Amino acid sequence: MDVLRGLCCIAKLFFCQLGDGAFRSMSMRILIVDDHPIVASGCRALLAGDPDIAVLEASDAESGEAAFVTEQPDICVLDINLPGVSGFELARRILARDGSARIIMFSMNDDPIFAARAIETGAKGYVSKSGDPGDLIEAIRKVGEGGVFLPSTIAQRIAFSGPGLAENRLAKLTQREIEILRLLGAGKSLSEIAWLVHSSYKTIANTSSLMRQKLGLRSSSELVRFAIESRLL
Repeated sequence: MDVLRGLCCIAKLFFCQLGDGAFRSMSMRILIVDDHPIVASGCRALLAGDPDIAVLEASDAESGEAAFVTEQPDICVLDINLPGVSGFELARRILARDGSARIIMFSMNDDPIFAARAIETGAKGYVSKSGDPGDLIEAIRKVGEGGVFLPSTIAQRIAFSGPGLAENRLAKLTQREIEILRLLGAGKSLSEIAWLVHSSYKTIANTSSLMRQKLGLRSSSELVRFAIESRLL
Protein backbone atom coordinates (compact mmCIF):
# COMPACT_ATOMS: atom_id res chain seq x y z
CA MET A 1 0.00 0.00 0.00
CA ASP A 2 2.86 2.41 0.74
CA VAL A 3 4.20 1.82 -2.77
CA LEU A 4 0.84 2.57 -4.38
CA ARG A 5 0.33 5.63 -2.17
CA GLY A 6 3.73 6.90 -3.25
CA LEU A 7 2.92 6.32 -6.90
CA CYS A 8 -0.33 8.26 -6.52
CA CYS A 9 1.54 11.22 -4.99
CA ILE A 10 4.08 11.18 -7.82
CA ALA A 11 1.29 11.04 -10.38
CA LYS A 12 -0.53 14.01 -8.84
CA LEU A 13 2.64 16.07 -8.81
CA PHE A 14 3.37 15.12 -12.39
CA PHE A 15 -0.08 16.04 -13.62
CA CYS A 16 0.15 19.39 -11.83
CA GLN A 17 3.48 20.08 -13.54
CA LEU A 18 2.04 19.19 -16.92
CA GLY A 19 -0.92 21.48 -16.45
CA ASP A 20 -4.62 20.83 -16.68
CA GLY A 21 -4.62 20.59 -20.48
CA ALA A 22 -1.81 18.06 -20.82
CA PHE A 23 -4.11 15.12 -21.50
CA ARG A 24 -7.39 17.01 -21.71
CA SER A 25 -7.47 17.01 -25.50
CA MET A 26 -7.21 13.22 -25.51
CA SER A 27 -9.69 10.54 -24.58
CA MET A 28 -7.44 7.51 -24.45
CA ARG A 29 -7.89 3.81 -23.87
CA ILE A 30 -4.67 2.28 -22.60
CA LEU A 31 -4.14 -1.48 -22.55
CA ILE A 32 -1.64 -2.67 -19.93
CA VAL A 33 -0.42 -6.25 -20.36
CA ASP A 34 1.48 -7.38 -17.26
CA ASP A 35 1.19 -10.53 -15.18
CA HIS A 36 2.06 -8.83 -11.87
CA PRO A 37 -1.05 -7.42 -10.12
CA ILE A 38 0.94 -4.89 -8.12
CA VAL A 39 2.40 -3.45 -11.34
CA ALA A 40 -1.06 -3.16 -12.90
CA SER A 41 -2.31 -1.49 -9.71
CA GLY A 42 0.64 0.90 -9.76
CA CYS A 43 -0.10 1.81 -13.38
CA ARG A 44 -3.73 2.48 -12.55
CA ALA A 45 -2.60 4.72 -9.69
CA LEU A 46 -0.23 6.62 -11.96
CA LEU A 47 -2.95 7.23 -14.53
CA ALA A 48 -5.74 7.99 -12.07
CA GLY A 49 -5.04 11.72 -12.28
CA ASP A 50 -6.96 12.10 -15.54
CA PRO A 51 -10.60 11.00 -15.98
CA ASP A 52 -10.24 10.88 -19.77
CA ILE A 53 -7.90 7.88 -19.58
CA ALA A 54 -9.46 4.41 -19.43
CA VAL A 55 -7.15 1.60 -18.33
CA LEU A 56 -7.68 -1.90 -19.73
CA GLU A 57 -5.74 -4.89 -18.43
CA ALA A 58 -4.52 -8.31 -19.55
CA SER A 59 -2.05 -10.71 -17.97
CA ASP A 60 -0.47 -12.59 -20.89
CA ALA A 61 0.07 -12.41 -24.63
CA GLU A 62 -3.04 -14.38 -25.54
CA SER A 63 -5.43 -12.27 -23.47
CA GLY A 64 -3.52 -9.14 -24.48
CA GLU A 65 -3.94 -9.88 -28.18
CA ALA A 66 -7.62 -10.65 -27.66
CA ALA A 67 -8.10 -7.38 -25.75
CA PHE A 68 -6.37 -5.45 -28.53
CA VAL A 69 -8.74 -6.93 -31.11
CA THR A 70 -11.93 -6.38 -29.13
CA GLU A 71 -11.14 -3.12 -27.32
CA GLN A 72 -8.98 -1.35 -29.94
CA PRO A 73 -6.93 0.63 -27.40
CA ASP A 74 -5.11 3.81 -28.37
CA ILE A 75 -1.88 2.72 -26.66
CA CYS A 76 -0.57 -0.67 -25.53
CA VAL A 77 1.87 -0.91 -22.62
CA LEU A 78 3.46 -4.36 -22.81
CA ASP A 79 5.64 -6.04 -20.22
CA ILE A 80 8.50 -7.89 -21.92
CA ASN A 81 8.58 -10.86 -19.54
CA LEU A 82 5.10 -12.31 -19.82
CA PRO A 83 4.16 -15.92 -19.08
CA GLY A 84 4.31 -17.89 -22.31
CA VAL A 85 5.54 -15.77 -25.20
CA SER A 86 7.11 -12.40 -24.45
CA GLY A 87 5.90 -8.87 -24.88
CA PHE A 88 8.14 -8.64 -27.96
CA GLU A 89 6.20 -11.47 -29.59
CA LEU A 90 2.92 -9.87 -28.56
CA ALA A 91 4.07 -6.57 -30.08
CA ARG A 92 4.89 -8.40 -33.32
CA ARG A 93 1.42 -9.97 -33.40
CA ILE A 94 -0.32 -6.67 -32.65
CA LEU A 95 1.65 -4.83 -35.34
CA ALA A 96 0.85 -7.61 -37.81
CA ARG A 97 -2.82 -6.83 -37.18
CA ASP A 98 -2.40 -3.06 -37.17
CA GLY A 99 0.85 -1.54 -38.36
CA SER A 100 -0.11 1.83 -36.84
CA ALA A 101 -0.55 0.43 -33.31
CA ARG A 102 1.16 2.54 -30.65
CA ILE A 103 3.17 0.32 -28.33
CA ILE A 104 5.28 1.07 -25.27
CA MET A 105 7.50 -1.73 -23.95
CA PHE A 106 7.72 -1.96 -20.17
CA SER A 107 10.53 -3.93 -18.49
CA MET A 108 12.61 -4.45 -15.38
CA ASN A 109 15.64 -4.60 -17.69
CA ASP A 110 17.34 -1.27 -18.41
CA ASP A 111 19.99 -2.80 -20.70
CA PRO A 112 20.02 -0.63 -23.86
CA ILE A 113 20.02 -3.74 -26.06
CA PHE A 114 16.42 -4.38 -24.98
CA ALA A 115 15.41 -0.80 -25.73
CA ALA A 116 17.06 -1.12 -29.14
CA ARG A 117 15.18 -4.36 -29.77
CA ALA A 118 11.91 -2.66 -28.79
CA ILE A 119 12.51 0.05 -31.37
CA GLU A 120 13.40 -2.54 -34.01
CA THR A 121 10.19 -4.42 -33.23
CA GLY A 122 8.17 -1.27 -33.90
CA ALA A 123 7.50 0.02 -30.40
CA LYS A 124 7.17 3.78 -30.01
CA GLY A 125 8.47 3.83 -26.45
CA TYR A 126 10.48 1.93 -23.86
CA VAL A 127 10.17 2.39 -20.10
CA SER A 128 12.16 0.70 -17.35
CA LYS A 129 10.19 -0.38 -14.28
CA SER A 130 13.23 0.47 -12.19
CA GLY A 131 13.30 4.04 -13.49
CA ASP A 132 11.36 7.19 -12.62
CA PRO A 133 7.61 6.38 -12.31
CA GLY A 134 6.93 9.62 -14.19
CA ASP A 135 8.59 8.09 -17.27
CA LEU A 136 5.50 5.99 -17.97
CA ILE A 137 3.21 9.03 -17.94
CA GLU A 138 5.62 10.96 -20.13
CA ALA A 139 5.87 8.00 -22.53
CA ILE A 140 2.08 7.76 -22.79
CA ARG A 141 1.80 11.51 -23.36
CA LYS A 142 4.42 11.56 -26.12
CA VAL A 143 3.31 8.37 -27.84
CA GLY A 144 -0.31 9.50 -27.58
CA GLU A 145 0.66 12.67 -29.43
CA GLY A 146 2.28 10.60 -32.19
CA GLY A 147 5.85 10.85 -30.90
CA VAL A 148 8.36 8.45 -29.38
CA PHE A 149 9.91 8.08 -25.94
CA LEU A 150 13.09 6.72 -24.39
CA PRO A 151 14.22 7.59 -20.85
CA SER A 152 17.16 9.97 -21.09
CA THR A 153 19.50 7.58 -19.27
CA ILE A 154 18.80 4.73 -21.72
CA ALA A 155 18.94 7.06 -24.74
CA GLN A 156 22.36 8.30 -23.61
CA ARG A 157 23.63 4.77 -23.09
CA ILE A 158 22.53 3.85 -26.62
CA ALA A 159 24.00 7.02 -28.12
CA PHE A 160 27.37 6.63 -26.40
CA SER A 161 27.66 2.84 -26.41
CA GLY A 162 29.89 2.89 -29.49
CA PRO A 163 30.79 -0.62 -30.67
CA GLY A 164 29.82 -2.04 -27.28
CA LEU A 165 26.16 -2.42 -28.19
CA ALA A 166 26.94 -4.23 -31.42
CA GLU A 167 29.38 -6.49 -29.57
CA ASN A 168 26.68 -7.62 -27.14
CA ARG A 169 26.14 -11.30 -27.93
CA LEU A 170 22.39 -10.81 -28.01
CA ALA A 171 22.90 -8.38 -30.91
CA LYS A 172 23.90 -11.38 -33.03
CA LEU A 173 20.39 -12.80 -32.77
CA THR A 174 17.17 -11.86 -34.51
CA GLN A 175 14.11 -10.99 -32.45
CA ARG A 176 12.55 -14.37 -33.22
CA GLU A 177 15.75 -16.13 -32.09
CA ILE A 178 15.72 -14.16 -28.83
CA GLU A 179 12.10 -15.20 -28.30
CA ILE A 180 13.01 -18.86 -28.75
CA LEU A 181 16.08 -18.46 -26.52
CA ARG A 182 13.92 -16.93 -23.79
CA LEU A 183 11.47 -19.83 -23.94
CA LEU A 184 14.34 -22.34 -23.80
CA GLY A 185 15.58 -20.53 -20.71
CA ALA A 186 12.12 -20.84 -19.20
CA GLY A 187 12.35 -24.62 -19.53
CA LYS A 188 10.09 -25.06 -22.54
CA SER A 189 10.67 -27.98 -24.88
CA LEU A 190 11.11 -27.49 -28.62
CA SER A 191 7.59 -28.84 -29.20
CA GLU A 192 6.13 -26.41 -26.65
CA ILE A 193 8.02 -23.51 -28.20
CA ALA A 194 6.77 -24.44 -31.68
CA TRP A 195 3.19 -24.33 -30.40
CA LEU A 196 3.67 -21.05 -28.53
CA VAL A 197 5.22 -19.15 -31.45
CA HIS A 198 2.99 -20.73 -34.11
CA SER A 199 5.83 -22.48 -35.91
CA SER A 200 6.94 -26.04 -36.72
CA TYR A 201 9.12 -28.28 -34.58
CA LYS A 202 11.66 -28.51 -37.42
CA THR A 203 11.93 -24.73 -37.68
CA ILE A 204 12.49 -24.36 -33.93
CA ALA A 205 15.09 -27.14 -33.90
CA ASN A 206 16.94 -25.55 -36.81
CA THR A 207 16.80 -22.13 -35.14
CA SER A 208 18.17 -23.58 -31.91
CA SER A 209 21.09 -25.10 -33.81
CA LEU A 210 21.75 -21.83 -35.63
CA MET A 211 21.76 -19.90 -32.34
CA ARG A 212 24.38 -22.24 -30.90
CA GLN A 213 26.57 -21.55 -33.92
CA LYS A 214 26.11 -17.77 -33.69
CA LEU A 215 26.86 -17.70 -29.97
CA GLY A 216 29.66 -20.28 -30.01
CA LEU A 217 27.77 -22.62 -27.68
CA ARG A 218 27.92 -26.39 -27.82
CA SER A 219 24.66 -27.60 -26.29
CA SER A 220 21.08 -26.71 -25.45
CA SER A 221 22.01 -26.53 -21.77
CA GLU A 222 24.54 -23.81 -22.60
CA LEU A 223 21.79 -21.93 -24.46
CA VAL A 224 19.62 -22.13 -21.36
CA ARG A 225 22.43 -20.84 -19.15
CA PHE A 226 23.11 -18.00 -21.59
CA ALA A 227 19.42 -17.02 -21.56
CA ILE A 228 19.44 -16.83 -17.75
CA GLU A 229 22.73 -14.93 -17.63
CA SER A 230 21.38 -12.46 -20.20
CA ARG A 231 18.37 -11.72 -17.93
CA LEU A 232 15.87 -12.78 -20.58
CA LEU A 233 13.58 -14.38 -17.98
